[in-house]
Amino acid sequence: MATQIPDWHLFRAFLAVVRAGSLSSAARALGTTQPTMGRQVAALEASLGVKLFTRSLDGLSPTEAGLRLIPSAEAMAAAAEAAQRSASGEVDEERGTIRITASEVIGGEVLPTILADFHALHPQISVELALSNRNEDLLRGDADIAVRMVRPTQGALVAKRIGRIDAGLYGHRRYLQAHAMPRSIQDLRQHALIGYDRDQAYARMIETMEASFTRDMFGFRSDSDLAQLAALRAGFGIGASQLGIARRDSNLVPVLHAELIFSMEVWVAMHPDLRGNRRIRLMFDYLALELTRYAESSCREA
Repeated sequence: MATQIPDWHLFRAFLAVVRAGSLSSAARALGTTQPTMGRQVAALEASLGVKLFTRSLDGLSPTEAGLRLIPSAEAMAAAAEAAQRSASGEVDEERGTIRITASEVIGGEVLPTILADFHALHPQISVELALSNRNEDLLRGDADIAVRMVRPTQGALVAKRIGRIDAGLYGHRRYLQAHAMPRSIQDLRQHALIGYDRDQAYARMIETMEASFTRDMFGFRSDSDLAQLAALRAGFGIGASQLGIARRDSNLVPVLHAELIFSMEVWVAMHPDLRGNRRIRLMFDYLALELTRYAESSCREA
Protein backbone atom coordinates (compact mmCIF):
# COMPACT_ATOMS: atom_id res chain seq x y z
CA MET A 1 0.00 0.00 0.00
CA ALA A 2 1.31 3.46 -0.89
CA THR A 3 2.49 5.52 2.09
CA GLN A 4 2.21 8.87 0.29
CA ILE A 5 0.45 10.26 -2.75
CA PRO A 6 2.65 9.93 -5.86
CA ASP A 7 3.58 13.07 -7.78
CA TRP A 8 1.19 14.22 -10.50
CA HIS A 9 3.80 13.75 -13.24
CA LEU A 10 3.74 10.00 -12.56
CA PHE A 11 -0.01 9.86 -13.12
CA ARG A 12 0.43 11.98 -16.25
CA ALA A 13 2.93 9.45 -17.58
CA PHE A 14 0.54 6.60 -16.79
CA LEU A 15 -2.32 8.31 -18.61
CA ALA A 16 -0.12 9.08 -21.62
CA VAL A 17 0.83 5.40 -21.93
CA VAL A 18 -2.84 4.37 -21.64
CA ARG A 19 -3.78 6.74 -24.45
CA ALA A 20 -0.78 6.03 -26.69
CA GLY A 21 -0.44 2.29 -26.07
CA SER A 22 3.35 2.31 -25.81
CA LEU A 23 6.18 4.01 -23.94
CA SER A 24 7.72 5.45 -27.10
CA SER A 25 4.46 6.99 -28.36
CA ALA A 26 3.67 8.36 -24.90
CA ALA A 27 7.15 9.85 -24.66
CA ARG A 28 6.69 11.66 -27.98
CA ALA A 29 3.33 12.99 -26.83
CA LEU A 30 4.85 14.44 -23.66
CA GLY A 31 8.09 15.58 -25.25
CA THR A 32 10.32 13.30 -23.20
CA THR A 33 12.26 10.06 -23.71
CA GLN A 34 11.18 6.44 -23.60
CA PRO A 35 13.53 5.54 -20.68
CA THR A 36 12.16 8.46 -18.67
CA MET A 37 8.61 7.36 -19.37
CA GLY A 38 9.45 3.81 -18.33
CA ARG A 39 11.00 5.01 -15.07
CA GLN A 40 7.96 7.13 -14.25
CA VAL A 41 5.52 4.28 -14.85
CA ALA A 42 7.71 1.95 -12.78
CA ALA A 43 7.88 4.53 -9.99
CA LEU A 44 4.08 4.83 -9.95
CA GLU A 45 3.70 1.03 -9.83
CA ALA A 46 6.20 0.84 -6.95
CA SER A 47 4.45 3.64 -5.07
CA LEU A 48 0.99 2.09 -5.48
CA GLY A 49 2.18 -1.49 -5.02
CA VAL A 50 0.37 -2.79 -8.12
CA LYS A 51 1.24 -3.61 -11.72
CA LEU A 52 -0.44 -1.21 -14.11
CA PHE A 53 0.44 -2.63 -17.55
CA THR A 54 1.00 -5.92 -19.30
CA ARG A 55 2.87 -6.36 -22.57
CA SER A 56 1.05 -7.70 -25.64
CA LEU A 57 1.60 -7.84 -29.37
CA ASP A 58 -0.20 -4.51 -29.65
CA GLY A 59 1.96 -2.78 -27.04
CA LEU A 60 1.11 -2.06 -23.42
CA SER A 61 -2.36 -2.84 -22.07
CA PRO A 62 -3.69 -1.71 -18.68
CA THR A 63 -4.16 -4.41 -16.05
CA GLU A 64 -7.32 -4.51 -13.97
CA ALA A 65 -5.62 -2.22 -11.47
CA GLY A 66 -4.64 0.09 -14.31
CA LEU A 67 -8.19 0.20 -15.63
CA ARG A 68 -9.48 1.13 -12.19
CA LEU A 69 -6.94 3.95 -12.00
CA ILE A 70 -7.86 5.55 -15.34
CA PRO A 71 -10.92 7.57 -14.17
CA SER A 72 -8.97 9.04 -11.26
CA ALA A 73 -6.01 9.89 -13.49
CA GLU A 74 -8.31 11.53 -16.02
CA ALA A 75 -9.92 13.57 -13.25
CA MET A 76 -6.47 14.70 -12.09
CA ALA A 77 -5.55 15.64 -15.67
CA ALA A 78 -8.75 17.64 -16.09
CA ALA A 79 -8.16 19.43 -12.80
CA ALA A 80 -4.56 20.24 -13.78
CA GLU A 81 -5.69 21.60 -17.16
CA ALA A 82 -8.43 23.66 -15.50
CA ALA A 83 -5.90 25.10 -13.07
CA GLN A 84 -3.59 25.98 -15.94
CA ARG A 85 -6.40 27.72 -17.81
CA SER A 86 -7.39 29.57 -14.67
CA ALA A 87 -3.83 30.75 -14.13
CA SER A 88 -3.47 31.85 -17.75
CA GLY A 89 -5.31 35.10 -17.08
CA GLU A 90 -6.41 37.23 -14.15
CA VAL A 91 -10.01 36.89 -13.05
CA ASP A 92 -10.91 40.46 -13.98
CA GLU A 93 -8.93 40.68 -17.22
CA GLU A 94 -9.83 39.93 -20.84
CA ARG A 95 -6.99 37.51 -21.50
CA GLY A 96 -6.20 33.86 -20.97
CA THR A 97 -7.65 30.59 -22.23
CA ILE A 98 -11.21 29.26 -22.32
CA ARG A 99 -12.01 25.60 -23.00
CA ILE A 100 -15.40 24.92 -24.57
CA THR A 101 -17.01 21.56 -25.21
CA ALA A 102 -19.82 21.08 -27.71
CA SER A 103 -21.46 18.42 -29.83
CA GLU A 104 -19.84 17.55 -33.15
CA VAL A 105 -22.32 19.45 -35.30
CA ILE A 106 -22.58 22.55 -33.12
CA GLY A 107 -18.82 22.61 -32.62
CA GLY A 108 -17.96 21.93 -36.24
CA GLU A 109 -20.69 23.84 -38.05
CA VAL A 110 -22.00 26.60 -35.77
CA LEU A 111 -19.38 27.69 -33.26
CA PRO A 112 -16.41 28.48 -35.56
CA THR A 113 -18.01 31.66 -36.92
CA ILE A 114 -19.21 32.69 -33.47
CA LEU A 115 -15.79 32.11 -31.93
CA ALA A 116 -14.03 33.96 -34.76
CA ASP A 117 -16.22 37.01 -34.13
CA PHE A 118 -15.60 36.75 -30.38
CA HIS A 119 -11.84 36.53 -30.90
CA ALA A 120 -11.93 39.64 -33.09
CA LEU A 121 -13.50 41.48 -30.15
CA HIS A 122 -11.20 39.93 -27.53
CA PRO A 123 -7.91 38.99 -29.24
CA GLN A 124 -6.09 38.23 -25.97
CA ILE A 125 -8.46 35.36 -25.17
CA SER A 126 -7.49 31.98 -26.60
CA VAL A 127 -10.08 29.27 -27.23
CA GLU A 128 -9.84 25.50 -26.91
CA LEU A 129 -12.75 23.64 -28.54
CA ALA A 130 -13.42 19.99 -27.72
CA LEU A 131 -15.99 18.22 -29.91
CA SER A 132 -17.83 15.37 -28.25
CA ASN A 133 -21.40 14.12 -28.17
CA ARG A 134 -20.66 12.95 -24.63
CA ASN A 135 -21.54 15.44 -21.90
CA GLU A 136 -18.21 16.43 -20.34
CA ASP A 137 -18.07 16.90 -16.56
CA LEU A 138 -17.85 20.64 -15.94
CA LEU A 139 -17.75 20.20 -12.17
CA ARG A 140 -14.63 18.05 -12.58
CA GLY A 141 -12.98 20.67 -14.77
CA ASP A 142 -13.15 18.92 -18.16
CA ALA A 143 -14.11 22.27 -19.71
CA ASP A 144 -15.02 25.81 -18.68
CA ILE A 145 -18.18 26.14 -20.77
CA ALA A 146 -20.38 23.51 -22.38
CA VAL A 147 -22.90 23.85 -25.19
CA ARG A 148 -25.32 20.97 -24.68
CA MET A 149 -28.28 19.59 -26.57
CA VAL A 150 -29.99 18.37 -23.40
CA ARG A 151 -30.78 19.99 -20.07
CA PRO A 152 -27.73 19.77 -17.76
CA THR A 153 -28.27 17.22 -14.99
CA GLN A 154 -25.71 18.61 -12.55
CA GLY A 155 -27.73 21.03 -10.44
CA ALA A 156 -24.71 23.05 -9.29
CA LEU A 157 -23.93 24.30 -12.79
CA VAL A 158 -24.77 27.79 -14.00
CA ALA A 159 -26.96 26.96 -16.99
CA LYS A 160 -29.02 28.96 -19.47
CA ARG A 161 -31.60 27.52 -21.84
CA ILE A 162 -31.00 28.98 -25.28
CA GLY A 163 -34.03 27.65 -27.08
CA ARG A 164 -35.02 24.92 -29.50
CA ILE A 165 -33.33 23.60 -32.61
CA ASP A 166 -35.34 21.64 -35.16
CA ALA A 167 -33.87 18.98 -37.46
CA GLY A 168 -35.34 17.16 -40.40
CA LEU A 169 -34.52 15.04 -43.41
CA TYR A 170 -32.83 16.45 -46.50
CA GLY A 171 -31.55 15.24 -49.82
CA HIS A 172 -28.95 16.86 -52.02
CA ARG A 173 -30.46 18.32 -55.19
CA ARG A 174 -28.20 16.08 -57.29
CA TYR A 175 -29.42 12.96 -55.51
CA LEU A 176 -33.09 13.94 -55.81
CA GLN A 177 -32.69 14.63 -59.53
CA ALA A 178 -31.68 10.99 -59.96
CA HIS A 179 -34.27 9.59 -57.54
CA ALA A 180 -37.94 10.36 -57.06
CA MET A 181 -38.80 12.66 -54.18
CA PRO A 182 -40.30 10.58 -51.33
CA ARG A 183 -43.98 11.35 -50.80
CA SER A 184 -44.43 9.27 -47.65
CA ILE A 185 -42.37 7.70 -44.89
CA GLN A 186 -42.84 4.34 -46.58
CA ASP A 187 -41.18 5.73 -49.74
CA LEU A 188 -37.94 6.22 -47.79
CA ARG A 189 -37.37 2.46 -47.93
CA GLN A 190 -36.64 2.86 -51.63
CA HIS A 191 -33.85 5.37 -50.98
CA ALA A 192 -30.25 5.41 -49.78
CA LEU A 193 -30.55 6.57 -46.19
CA ILE A 194 -27.81 8.08 -44.05
CA GLY A 195 -27.81 7.05 -40.39
CA TYR A 196 -26.08 5.68 -37.34
CA ASP A 197 -23.70 2.75 -37.07
CA ARG A 198 -23.32 1.35 -33.55
CA ASP A 199 -24.30 4.16 -31.19
CA GLN A 200 -27.63 3.30 -29.56
CA ALA A 201 -28.21 6.94 -28.71
CA TYR A 202 -29.01 7.46 -32.38
CA ALA A 203 -31.48 4.58 -32.27
CA ARG A 204 -33.26 6.14 -29.29
CA MET A 205 -33.40 9.50 -31.07
CA ILE A 206 -34.97 7.89 -34.13
CA GLU A 207 -37.60 6.31 -31.90
CA THR A 208 -38.70 9.82 -30.89
CA MET A 209 -39.42 10.53 -34.55
CA GLU A 210 -42.07 7.81 -34.57
CA ALA A 211 -40.49 6.35 -37.70
CA SER A 212 -39.73 2.68 -38.06
CA PHE A 213 -36.11 3.08 -39.16
CA THR A 214 -33.58 0.41 -38.33
CA ARG A 215 -29.82 0.29 -38.76
CA ASP A 216 -30.09 -2.15 -41.66
CA MET A 217 -32.01 0.42 -43.69
CA PHE A 218 -29.05 2.82 -43.82
CA GLY A 219 -26.90 2.72 -46.92
CA PHE A 220 -24.36 4.98 -45.19
CA ARG A 221 -23.65 4.33 -41.50
CA SER A 222 -21.55 6.43 -39.17
CA ASP A 223 -21.72 7.46 -35.53
CA SER A 224 -20.11 10.77 -36.47
CA ASP A 225 -22.62 13.55 -37.04
CA LEU A 226 -20.09 15.40 -39.20
CA ALA A 227 -19.53 12.32 -41.37
CA GLN A 228 -23.27 11.95 -41.86
CA LEU A 229 -23.56 15.61 -42.81
CA ALA A 230 -20.65 15.26 -45.24
CA ALA A 231 -22.34 12.25 -46.87
CA LEU A 232 -25.55 14.26 -47.21
CA ARG A 233 -23.70 17.13 -48.89
CA ALA A 234 -21.92 14.66 -51.18
CA GLY A 235 -25.26 13.42 -52.52
CA PHE A 236 -25.03 9.93 -51.02
CA GLY A 237 -28.68 9.87 -50.05
CA ILE A 238 -31.25 11.22 -47.61
CA GLY A 239 -30.15 12.16 -44.12
CA ALA A 240 -30.82 14.46 -41.19
CA SER A 241 -29.62 18.00 -40.65
CA GLN A 242 -30.39 20.86 -38.35
CA LEU A 243 -32.62 23.28 -40.23
CA GLY A 244 -30.31 26.21 -39.54
CA ILE A 245 -27.38 24.41 -41.18
CA ALA A 246 -29.32 23.08 -44.15
CA ARG A 247 -30.78 26.50 -44.93
CA ARG A 248 -27.28 27.77 -45.68
CA ASP A 249 -26.99 25.38 -48.63
CA SER A 250 -29.48 25.80 -51.47
CA ASN A 251 -28.55 22.32 -52.74
CA LEU A 252 -30.09 20.67 -49.67
CA VAL A 253 -33.78 20.08 -50.27
CA PRO A 254 -36.25 19.39 -47.41
CA VAL A 255 -37.76 15.90 -47.42
CA LEU A 256 -41.06 15.06 -45.66
CA HIS A 257 -40.86 17.94 -43.19
CA ALA A 258 -44.61 17.85 -42.75
CA GLU A 259 -44.28 14.32 -41.35
CA LEU A 260 -40.80 14.23 -39.77
CA ILE A 261 -39.33 17.00 -37.67
CA PHE A 262 -37.61 16.46 -34.35
CA SER A 263 -36.49 19.07 -31.83
CA MET A 264 -33.61 19.46 -29.40
CA GLU A 265 -33.06 21.91 -26.59
CA VAL A 266 -29.87 23.98 -26.51
CA TRP A 267 -28.19 24.95 -23.24
CA VAL A 268 -25.02 26.80 -22.29
CA ALA A 269 -23.51 25.83 -18.94
CA MET A 270 -20.44 26.63 -16.86
CA HIS A 271 -18.91 25.80 -13.48
CA PRO A 272 -20.40 27.97 -10.70
CA ASP A 273 -16.94 29.01 -9.50
CA LEU A 274 -16.29 30.68 -12.86
CA ARG A 275 -19.22 33.09 -12.87
CA GLY A 276 -16.98 35.87 -11.47
CA ASN A 277 -14.25 35.30 -14.06
CA ARG A 278 -14.49 38.12 -16.59
CA ARG A 279 -13.25 36.26 -19.67
CA ILE A 280 -15.46 33.24 -18.94
CA ARG A 281 -18.47 35.44 -18.38
CA LEU A 282 -17.80 37.35 -21.59
CA MET A 283 -17.72 34.11 -23.55
CA PHE A 284 -20.76 32.66 -21.76
CA ASP A 285 -22.87 35.73 -22.52
CA TYR A 286 -21.63 35.95 -26.12
CA LEU A 287 -22.41 32.30 -26.78
CA ALA A 288 -25.86 32.70 -25.26
CA LEU A 289 -26.60 35.69 -27.52
CA GLU A 290 -25.30 34.20 -30.77
CA LEU A 291 -26.70 30.72 -30.19
CA THR A 292 -30.08 32.25 -29.51
CA ARG A 293 -29.92 33.83 -32.96
CA TYR A 294 -28.89 30.52 -34.46
CA ALA A 295 -31.70 28.67 -32.67
CA GLU A 296 -34.21 31.15 -34.05
CA SER A 297 -32.96 30.35 -37.55
CA SER A 298 -33.21 26.60 -36.86
CA CYS A 299 -36.90 26.42 -36.04
CA ARG A 300 -39.49 25.21 -38.51
CA GLU A 301 -41.27 28.56 -38.32
CA ALA A 302 -38.16 30.56 -39.29
